[in-house]
Amino acid sequence: MLVTTEPTATHIREQRLYATMGLTDDEYGLVVSLLGRDPNYTEIGLFSVMWSEHCSYKNSKPVLRKFPTTGKHVLQGPGEGAGIVDIGDGQAVAFKIESHNHPSAIEPYQGAATGVGGIIRDIFSMGARPVALLNSLRFGDLNESRVKHLFGHVVSGIAGYGNCVGIPTVGGEVAFDPAYSGNPLVNAMCVGLIRHEDIQKGIAEGVGNSVMYVGATTGRDGIHGATFASEELGEDADEKRPAVQVGDPFMEKLLIEACLEVIKHPALVGIQDMGAAGLTSSSAEMASKAGMGIEMNLDLVPQRESGMTPYEMMLSESQERMLLVVKAGHEDEIEAIVTKWGLHAIKVGEVIEEKVLRLVHHGEVAAEVPVDALAEDAPVYHKPSKVPAYYETFQAMAPVQPVVTDVLATWKDVLAMPTIASKRWVYEQYDHMVQTSTVVAPGSDAAVIRIRDTDKSLAMTTDCNAKYVYLDPRVGGAIAVAEAARNIVASGAEPLALTDCLNFGSPDKPEGFWQLDQAVEGMAEACRTLDTPVIGGNVSLYNESNGTAIYPTPVVGMVGLIEKPEHITTSFAKTADDVVFLLGETKREFGGSALQMLQDGKVSGHAPTLDLATERTNQQALLSAIRAGLVTAAHDVSEGGLAAALPELVFGTGFGLDVTVDTDLVTTLFSESQSRFLVTVPPAQAEAFAKLTNATQIGHVTDTSLLTIRASDRLIEMNVTELERVWEGAIPCYMTSEA
Repeated sequence: MLVTTEPTATHIREQRLYATMGLTDDEYGLVVSLLGRDPNYTEIGLFSVMWSEHCSYKNSKPVLRKFPTTGKHVLQGPGEGAGIVDIGDGQAVAFKIESHNHPSAIEPYQGAATGVGGIIRDIFSMGARPVALLNSLRFGDLNESRVKHLFGHVVSGIAGYGNCVGIPTVGGEVAFDPAYSGNPLVNAMCVGLIRHEDIQKGIAEGVGNSVMYVGATTGRDGIHGATFASEELGEDADEKRPAVQVGDPFMEKLLIEACLEVIKHPALVGIQDMGAAGLTSSSAEMASKAGMGIEMNLDLVPQRESGMTPYEMMLSESQERMLLVVKAGHEDEIEAIVTKWGLHAIKVGEVIEEKVLRLVHHGEVAAEVPVDALAEDAPVYHKPSKVPAYYETFQAMAPVQPVVTDVLATWKDVLAMPTIASKRWVYEQYDHMVQTSTVVAPGSDAAVIRIRDTDKSLAMTTDCNAKYVYLDPRVGGAIAVAEAARNIVASGAEPLALTDCLNFGSPDKPEGFWQLDQAVEGMAEACRTLDTPVIGGNVSLYNESNGTAIYPTPVVGMVGLIEKPEHITTSFAKTADDVVFLLGETKREFGGSALQMLQDGKVSGHAPTLDLATERTNQQALLSAIRAGLVTAAHDVSEGGLAAALPELVFGTGFGLDVTVDTDLVTTLFSESQSRFLVTVPPAQAEAFAKLTNATQIGHVTDTSLLTIRASDRLIEMNVTELERVWEGAIPCYMTSEA
């Protein structure tokens, strides 16, 4: 929304213009009560973005309080730009994940690119140097031309920004389901390294200290982006295109270096990214956290368009901008550092004792509102909750019992499903080796980045099987945490903590709020059992298009620590004759499975069961075995079951497998039972591994190109090369074919 002449307060009230900005009648009445008068147009704009779900979490705060947020490694939990965990020797890792779903739905390249740029700024605003990027993506049916367009341009946007800014994109996940046809999900994660003494916070304290604007100029892009992200996508979505920001990764690179240098200066008091809600959120939040106020002269804000109003400047979400608070008298020193990098560094205001945000424009006060009213005192709602009818129907169903008449054809069909198939088409577009610290690149269970000048490395992953969450939000939420931890452990790392991106439909619908609440309950329980506290994240609600919600998708981003380089483990077989073990029990569980989706085109029934005590036991046993030097490869068994995990163990290696199991062939291949790992072990270590883990020896690695499975009811043999051709070729085939 571009404004040149601002309506009067009377017009705002009488025409209910506040409703077009996302405020309800009750919320407008609360604003009037807080101010003791009617707000002007700029002021109502400030409240509308700060009270949006995207900024205030007004519908999700009561749910988020259920997460455990402290632990032995946690240095900074939720509430700042990113969470931080200790990794020893005075070092720490900062990480966070955020969504850019709505922008990517209408402008996929820039929506994805600016999502990457924004999450990077959250990391270096804490004082950390960004070292890795990950993502979690969801799209509809790849047979649809619009879905291909969104998928292709989102991947290009991620690659275009990340590659140019010089941060490796090392991991992630991509899933496809008709549930995301109208509303794709684009979640970006960044990981950074920091010394304890360099940790920064976004605070504006010290009366008389200067508020400095650093970075790119302010334009009219992104206005009301936070509000846009807090409502459903309707048929008018394309009309919201001006709400999508435009990024400049080359300027971001300069901004990273300038800010990391400024952070070393003793005059810096606080720093925060101008992300969602731009100047409004950064100034109000920094002041509120410090118990102070800020006065800004908007005439001093660097503008790239003429005639910008206070409303436009404050709500713009132009990219590559930071707000700094600097000790009075040291402005020139900060400016000298920033301008050396070719960026703006301009004093636009100062910290004041009065706890208000006061905006001056052309010599007049354009807005004056209490900072706490904008930030900490935003309304919080306890939404009604109702169990959906579909869930009750699913719970009453008998267990899913698929019939597979042609196992070989079905096996290949499962491997060709875009969600299961190789994502090489995606990650080959990403530069995952820049900075030369990547030890394990995309394709294994988790990416691994070495920490220079130490023996330590970081493992990182993003995970969520939304089909399970849809079937049973509580169980599915717990599985999302467990699977992320499984991938970290399979890489030889101890899970430290997680960040989450809670992608859900409308909380205004009782059934939608129930999904959110139950998923968080399950996630929180898994976090406590697996000792992985939540140190930050993002809530993205209203992911609906034309009244239809996505699957509830609580994406988990997790980071783990590897103490020694010899503990780094990948998911690929290394040597013929190595013994293959299956750690964990295989049951007849097909609800929400890839097989069910392949056969029925939808999911129903029960999600796989999860025993968190068993999950913890299996993870700890595998990690102990890896640290004892018993393991040559480890691979989590997840979506697609052993039909995916077994061939993935040998794809690209030239090896085959000879496996014998005591379950029937359909269960063996397609069940998606939880808490399972495939592990390869040298023959000399097999007895020690079995004793330590109670895993079952099921076969060995062969020097042939055959995958042989002897199940309880029959034997099957498949050429690994043929399976790999199907698996590798699926997504490129979709992307080059006519819709």
